[in-house]
Amino acid sequence: MTELYPSPSPSPSPSPSPSAGLAGLSRRSTLLAGGGSALLLGLGLTGCRSAVSESASAPRETGAAPKRGGVLDLAVNADFTPGLLFAQSGQSLQQRLIYNTLTRYDDSLTPEPELATSWTYAKDRRSITLKLRDDVTFHDGRPFTADDVIFAVKNLQNPVMAAQLRSTAAAVNGFEKRGDHELVLKLAHPVNNLFDLFEFMIITDEKTVEDAVTGKKLIGTGPFRLKKWSPGSGLSLTRNDTYWLPDRPYLDGVELRVIPQADALISSLRSGQSQLSFGVPGKSLGVVRSDPKLKITNYDTGAGAIYLGVNTTIAPLDDRVVRQALARAIDRDRLLAQTLGGYGLASAAPWPKSSPAFSEAHRTHYTHDPGKARELLRSAGHSKLELPLLHIALPGETAVAESIQYDLKQIGVHVTLEPTDGATAQKKLISQEMPALWTMGHGFAQVQPSTLAVSAYPFNEAKNTSKYRSAAYTKVVQEAWTRTGASAAEANALHEGISRILLDEAFIIDLVVRGQVQVSSDRLHGVALNKFSYLNLDHAYLV
Repeated sequence: MTELYPSPSPSPSPSPSPSAGLAGLSRRSTLLAGGGSALLLGLGLTGCRSAVSESASAPRETGAAPKRGGVLDLAVNADFTPGLLFAQSGQSLQQRLIYNTLTRYDDSLTPEPELATSWTYAKDRRSITLKLRDDVTFHDGRPFTADDVIFAVKNLQNPVMAAQLRSTAAAVNGFEKRGDHELVLKLAHPVNNLFDLFEFMIITDEKTVEDAVTGKKLIGTGPFRLKKWSPGSGLSLTRNDTYWLPDRPYLDGVELRVIPQADALISSLRSGQSQLSFGVPGKSLGVVRSDPKLKITNYDTGAGAIYLGVNTTIAPLDDRVVRQALARAIDRDRLLAQTLGGYGLASAAPWPKSSPAFSEAHRTHYTHDPGKARELLRSAGHSKLELPLLHIALPGETAVAESIQYDLKQIGVHVTLEPTDGATAQKKLISQEMPALWTMGHGFAQVQPSTLAVSAYPFNEAKNTSKYRSAAYTKVVQEAWTRTGASAAEANALHEGISRILLDEAFIIDLVVRGQVQVSSDRLHGVALNKFSYLNLDHAYLV
């Protein structure tokens, strides 16, 4: 019997859904410690990662089959924030350890099955039929069914959850359940980023969701169960013996330990107390490269972007000429080389090279030109400005802020640094309470280009942190988001329209597309990340 579940219709313009990334991975380079350049990472609100699995190559590297057992110690520089469970935050690694998603992207943004085994679009693209796995249970033993997908979508439609892909979730305005393991999602209008939602949306237990957002219970279908969360110290996870993937995971457990100081984090890796981290600042990786027991893996198509945010309601930043002056003042190449360790891409645009929206002209639209920047400021009637600059109080983010401070001083813009903890910064980002300037990392440029402008807090066309609004911006974003089946030329024209407005209006000033780096013990194999920084250890093992 077919059951229909109505869902609230989305507003004509997508509700703000937001940020804290980057496109599909074209290749993966693994640098054994002792070779290669310094690398970049650990920039607070992380961007999205490409899904890369070493599981296929690991046996060849070790000469042995995967080994069962052992507990992985993962060093993180920021704690889990339960209140941001359904949002992209500074620490999303645990999402795929405890929960599953419907699908996952490969390196070319082609969706692959996870809890959904197959899918079929209607001809008019106004609905999609999902077939679901029938052998999955939650950690408490309850079977996974279509009702859990319905709840997951409705949960992301709830503004209280502050989910970045809320706009896409809100496009789902009806559910038709065909038994427990087949579901039709009905759409108010076509969207071209539905699989971005499917990769982002963790499938949680409806009965305990209120406990989840306070950190009391995290019940999913993933490979590990929550054993304990110690605020400020980290998460302790144990193997899910009833995981739906046969004979997985190999590991007995995972310990996510909070180590905010770079020196202590590196010491933990070198001593073997930790076997994995994504939190080593780029300028500290020289020490790592000298250790033969550690290896560095570079996810080199990008891991989010560092940007300078501008509050356009504060004078004189309401003048785009002043914003353009700031954009020309930053030495992106020096920021990348000296402050971030050299891994990444200096870029005035948010897109990684693997994005269909990338172009070299956009990347180099604003080159370092302090003379031109001073000229623009004078033309706007200013020779000296005093402004605050908020940043996250971690070593990598502080170094970025100090580099920006130095460059802006050269054109007469004196900024006062305002160090802030990551959770507070994220809340200010979401609630649009930022000061005149801030610097953080953003994601969502790593998936469908339209997702950035309807899902990232700094860029959202309907309601963004910079408080920038434009009918032209809304028009091109909406068309890019709802246009399905467009030719390559048509899609490129829409992407060009979005990029042109971002560059001309400069309400978000992109600086560097980050290279994503993991540091791991040579004992660890089979690590993967999805596009939204979710750590996948299904096939990981220690030798």
